[in-house]
Amino acid sequence: MEKLSCIIIDDEPLGKEVVESLVKDIPFLNLSASFNDPVHALTYLQENTVDILFSDIQMPKINGMELLNSLVNPPMVIFITAHRDFALDGFDAGVVDYLIKPVRFDRFLKAVNRAKERISMNTSPVIPQSNTDKIFVKSEGKLIKILLSEILYVEAQGDYLKIVIPSGDYSTQLTLKSMDEILSQPNFFRVQRSFILNLEAVRSINGNTVELTNGKSISIALNKKDELFALLGIK
Repeated sequence: MEKLSCIIIDDEPLGKEVVESLVKDIPFLNLSASFNDPVHALTYLQENTVDILFSDIQMPKINGMELLNSLVNPPMVIFITAHRDFALDGFDAGVVDYLIKPVRFDRFLKAVNRAKERISMNTSPVIPQSNTDKIFVKSEGKLIKILLSEILYVEAQGDYLKIVIPSGDYSTQLTLKSMDEILSQPNFFRVQRSFILNLEAVRSINGNTVELTNGKSISIALNKKDELFALLGIK
């Protein structure tokens, strides 16, 4: 079996040693490097390719989320931290898993297997076309063509995205952040943490809830309401 390369970042020496020990107990992992300083790790990641990054979040100089967001082509990321507060932001950014210290081996192995599965499938699950009016989505082993104009909304659901069109919906492995970049067109808007909607599909707005043409109701994040109204031409 070909081994997966990984690195570890933790400013606490004991925390780093614990993760190093966990990695050594998994035969298909190869530890390429280990860092106490996240800045040195960032330099390494900019110059080298690795499959999996194990990282603490709360670190000096640059935290784990900032490091992840600064990478153009990030590896699979598993956060291992004593802090629960960043879990939602982590998953929103496409993190594979979020482990709370102290980490049990079985829980660590589950996260690593999830990363391994994603890597094995990682010939991009959504393929945008050069004319930007359609995408091909990998769903249930098939490539399915979806016109962007048909998309009513996109919803984050754990490790998957649900792309909804009038005739049905498709689940695919991709982060909402990546889909937001693909749908960087004036008629698409990220209305809250878990949803991107097609403005052409908006039927009505009631308070902080938008209703789409298929009857789906989606809550509007308070900090997004003014921008949504502006895009819809509502004064």
